[in-house]
Amino acid sequence: MKQSLITIIMAAGMGKRMKSDLPKVLHKLAGRPLVHHVIEQAKNIGSSRILLIIGHKRELVIEQTQNMGVEWIVQEQQLGTGDAIKVCESALTGYTGDVLILSGDVPLLRKSTIEQAWELHKRSNAAATDFTFIPDTAKGYGRVVRGEKDELLRIVEEKDATTDELKINEVNAGIYFFKSELMYRALEEIKNDNASGEYYLTDTISVLEKWGEPLAAFLVEDPLEVAGVNTVEQLSHLEEEFIARKRT
Repeated sequence: MKQSLITIIMAAGMGKRMKSDLPKVLHKLAGRPLVHHVIEQAKNIGSSRILLIIGHKRELVIEQTQNMGVEWIVQEQQLGTGDAIKVCESALTGYTGDVLILSGDVPLLRKSTIEQAWELHKRSNAAATDFTFIPDTAKGYGRVVRGEKDELLRIVEEKDATTDELKINEVNAGIYFFKSELMYRALEEIKNDNASGEYYLTDTISVLEKWGEPLAAFLVEDPLEVAGVNTVEQLSHLEEEFIARKRT
């Protein structure tokens, strides 16, 4: 029997560095809004429902996604990734399956990569599985701390990392599988006493580890697959890669 899967797409951000007031996820790659590519990822993996978290200029995002079979969840205030997922809780009442969390500005993630990560998640009986990658430079990213058996222990945001943790070159891609019930239990435990004053979804990893729950990390070999868009230059680079893929 195929396991159930609900996908949550984080698409509430403003994208200040794009030098535009347009929601970041509506900037176009190959003629289509970034978020359209991510919604397709969710559909291709077989999601039974797709929840789209919206915030900045939400009416524009709704307008651009109204025929794509998504449900909109409003994040009124930008209080961090943990808060973003928390606002989806009532929509998932009674659901006990897996949740895939995608980012609305990461357009190049392959179906096969998501499937491999999901297999690891199920095989490990993991409460959470974090997608990771090794960038040219780890500066700016949350570091992935593994244990002696290669298991995931925690994810540390750069602002809160120790000197030793800053030397780690494997980083968090911001994409995850979670067991839904454990995710929401862990979200109840996280706090915003960090350098940004935000509720980090990544803090649920430490909570789950403290509870003795199995955790996994899936290393994505091609960093471009999990590359997000923060600037016009990055968008242009990913579009070139997208077009090149279509040719092969």
